[in-house]
Amino acid sequence: MSGVFFVSLMQIRNIAIIAHVDHGKTTLVDAMLKQTHTFRDNQKEMGESLIMDSNDLEKEKGITILSKNTSVYYKNTKINIIDTPGHADFGGEVERVLNMASGALLLIDASEGPLPQTKFVLRKAMQNNLKIILVINKIDKKDARVKEVIRETENLFLDIASQDSALNYSTIYAVGRDGKAFTNLPEIYSTNLKADLAPIFDIILKVIQDVSKNTDKPFQMLVSTLDYDNYVGRLCIGKVNQGVLKRGESIVLVEANKILGKYICQKLYTSVGLERKETEEVTCGDIIAIAGIPDLTIGQTVTTPSYPVSLPKITTEDPTIKITIGPNTSPLSGRDGKFVSSAQIKSRLLREKDTNLGLRIEEGVQNANFTVAGRGELHLAILLETMRREGFELEVSKPQVIYKMVNGIKNEPFEEITIDIDNKFIGVITEEMGIRKAEMVNMIGDIKNTTRLVFKISSRNLLGLRGSLLTKTKGTVLLSTYFLGYFPVISYKELKRNGVLIATHSGMSLSFGLENAQKRGILFIGPSEEVYEGMITGVSNNDLDVEINVCKAKKQTNVRSETADIAIQLTPPTKLDIEQALDFINEDELIEITPKIIRLRKKYLSATKRKVMDRKTVSHANQYV
Repeated sequence: MSGVFFVSLMQIRNIAIIAHVDHGKTTLVDAMLKQTHTFRDNQKEMGESLIMDSNDLEKEKGITILSKNTSVYYKNTKINIIDTPGHADFGGEVERVLNMASGALLLIDASEGPLPQTKFVLRKAMQNNLKIILVINKIDKKDARVKEVIRETENLFLDIASQDSALNYSTIYAVGRDGKAFTNLPEIYSTNLKADLAPIFDIILKVIQDVSKNTDKPFQMLVSTLDYDNYVGRLCIGKVNQGVLKRGESIVLVEANKILGKYICQKLYTSVGLERKETEEVTCGDIIAIAGIPDLTIGQTVTTPSYPVSLPKITTEDPTIKITIGPNTSPLSGRDGKFVSSAQIKSRLLREKDTNLGLRIEEGVQNANFTVAGRGELHLAILLETMRREGFELEVSKPQVIYKMVNGIKNEPFEEITIDIDNKFIGVITEEMGIRKAEMVNMIGDIKNTTRLVFKISSRNLLGLRGSLLTKTKGTVLLSTYFLGYFPVISYKELKRNGVLIATHSGMSLSFGLENAQKRGILFIGPSEEVYEGMITGVSNNDLDVEINVCKAKKQTNVRSETADIAIQLTPPTKLDIEQALDFINEDELIEITPKIIRLRKKYLSATKRKVMDRKTVSHANQYV
C-alpha cells in the first residue's frame, strides 16, 4: 500500500495513556498491540510483557521513564497511542507529549483508587483539553473496591475540572494483564472470559475526535521530541497540526514567528506498531518524524515556507531540587570511565537539556562543576545512572531545594505525600512526620488493617524521608507525592543522621580491618576493595563519625592459639544505589560515581582539613547566635 493511498483513507485518533505509577498503563498497551495483530504470531514480542518499556532502566525499575508512542489499527482507523510516565519526577515527559493527543485513557487501580500522580496527570490532561475515558483497571484483585473508587474519582474530577464539559467522561472496566475490557462491571470476573479489548477501542472511536482534518491548510507541526538515527541524523517528532507534507518538499524552522532556517524534508516516518516506517507523505493529525533539520530544539515549529507561523511553545513546571555535578576528583579518578573531563560532562548535560524539559543546568563560574535542577531525587538519580552506564565519572553533592521570592517573601516547594501503611506503624509514621513539620491533611482507614495518611510537607523536610520510613517500617511503607506549589518558608529541624565510618588509610580493604569496623557500624564495602583516606566505608552505630583503618592486617606472630585458624565472619555489606546515596549523604559529603562502582566520601579527604573546616563552620555559626 503506497504512502499516499495509506493516509488518504485512514481516520486517525491520538490518545495518551495516563495513570499513577503501577496502575497498569504499559501492560494495557501491550495487550492493545497484541490484540490488534500488530505483531506476527511468531514474533518474540507476542511472548513478552512491558514491551513499551524498552529502556534498560525502565525494565530494571519497572516504571516508565520516557514517553513513547506506538500505533494500532482498528476498523480502518489508525490509533496513535502515547505511553506516559506515572511518576511525578518525570512530569516534564508528560507535559512534553500531551499536546500530541486529543484524548486520554485515565487508568485507576480498582483497589488503590486515585493517588497523587493520578491527580497530577489528570490535571495536565484537563489543561490540554483532552477528552477523558476512565478505565477502572485490575477489577480482578481480591481487594478491589470498584464502587468506592468510582466515587473517589468523581470527587477528583470535581476538584480539578474548570469546565463542566470535563465532567462528561466515559467509564470502562478492565483487567489489562489479561487483555479484557467491559462496558459494564461484570458481577463475577472469570479468567475463562475471552480476551477482548474491543470495548476500549470502540469507545475511543466514539468519543475521541478524528484528527485527520484540515489537510487543505498549510503544513504546520510542533516539535515535541527529538531522536537520532545513525543514517539520517537528527529527527524531529511531533503531531501534524494541519496540512500535508511530502518527502522532498521545502520546510522552515520557526520560533516566535521568525524563520530560523530553510531545509528540505529528506525523509518522512510514521509509526506502525513499535516500528518507525518510512513513507512518502504524512497528513494532518498523524504523529510523525522528519529528517533534514540538523539543529533544532523541542518547542519549535516546522512549517511550509509560505506559512511561517509558530504554534504555542510547550510549558513545563519549574524544578524543585538541585545538585552539583562535576568531574571525579577522588584518588581513584580516571580508572573506570571513558569520559572524565568537565568539557565532556558539559557536552552531555547540554544534550540532555535538549530533550529532558524538566531539567535546568547552570555552569559554575569559579569551578568546573554544574548545578543541575530537576523535579525530584529520582529524576536526578536516573540522569546520573544513565551517564554512569555511558562511561562517565562524576562527583555529586547532596540535593538541595530551590527557593523563590514571591512578593518579597521567600518561598519553598511543598508536596502532598500519601502514605499507605499497616496500622501497627501509624505511631512511627506520625512521629516522623511531626518531627519534619508535616501537616496532616487526611487519614483514611479500612478493614484490612491498613491506613492511608495524607500530609502536606515542604520538599526540604521531605529529603531523606523515604529511606528513614523504609527502615522504621521494615520496608513495608508505600509513598507517593504530588507537587503542590511554592509557599512561605517554614521552620526546619536539622535531622540527625548516624555518623559514618571513615577510612584513615589508602589501600585494599582486609577482613581483619573490616571485622573491627563492623563492630562500630554497618559496612558499605567488603574485602579486597580499593579504599582511600576520607572514603566512607559504612554507617556508624551512633551519631558520631568514626575514623578507622579498614586496610589493617592481622599482626603476624610465632604464637599459635586454638582459635587462630577460625575464619573471620563478615556481614555482607550494604550497597547503596544512586537514589539511596542521594538520600543518605550530608552536606560535607559527596557521591563518587564511576561505570563500575558507587562510593561515598567526605568533601575533604584529610582528617586535618576536616577539623579545620569544622572549626570554621562553628565559628561562622557563632557569629549569628
